[in-house]
Amino acid sequence: MKFGIVVFPGSNCDRDMQDALQHDLNMEVRMLWHKDRDLSDFTTDDCIVLPGGFSYGDYLRCGAIARFSPMMQSVISFANNGGKVLGVCNGFQILCESKLLPGVLLRNASRQFICKNVFISGPGGSALKIPIAHGEGRFYADDQILNELEQNNQILYRYCNEQGEITPEANPNGSLRNIAGICNKDRNVFGMMPHPERATSSILGNTDGRKILKALLINAEVAI
Repeated sequence: MKFGIVVFPGSNCDRDMQDALQHDLNMEVRMLWHKDRDLSDFTTDDCIVLPGGFSYGDYLRCGAIARFSPMMQSVISFANNGGKVLGVCNGFQILCESKLLPGVLLRNASRQFICKNVFISGPGGSALKIPIAHGEGRFYADDQILNELEQNNQILYRYCNEQGEITPEANPNGSLRNIAGICNKDRNVFGMMPHPERATSSILGNTDGRKILKALLINAEVAI
């Protein structure tokens, strides 16, 4: 399995993701420029990653311009053909703008940029400590979409406290139903606001991000 990381103007977590996958998880990684289109070296066993940052400066709306980049046209086709795609933070916003995932990401309820460690609850219910760094990470969708996400088990991660309890106080940005990450119905496109790539190094004292990347992508048969 290999990973392709798309680099947009304004991406600032692309090298973090590369380092986490390449050095901490020993995966093959290739960097993909936003103006290119070629994904012919990737199969549905591989994964394309949309990293965090401020693609195209977020001048219009987070992810709205990146959605129309040449590489994203190829990524959309790749996903529609069953290829794995992971979007983190700004990458999650791009996936929603591209309609590969439902819902939108709005400004945080506090109207402030938030950068800190939070806890999220995933498969199995254990609390994972993962950093967040965003100003527009509040997941929003109408009740019909939210209910479909619940019914189809598409909600991958929710904000929780250290004990794994999903409470309003543990929600850092006002996301509806404490949603921190979701997937599509076919379970090959994943989006999340927290940054697992910032929690894969023992030097930094936290490797919970490895569990996320392994479960969702590398050992996908054990995911959710």
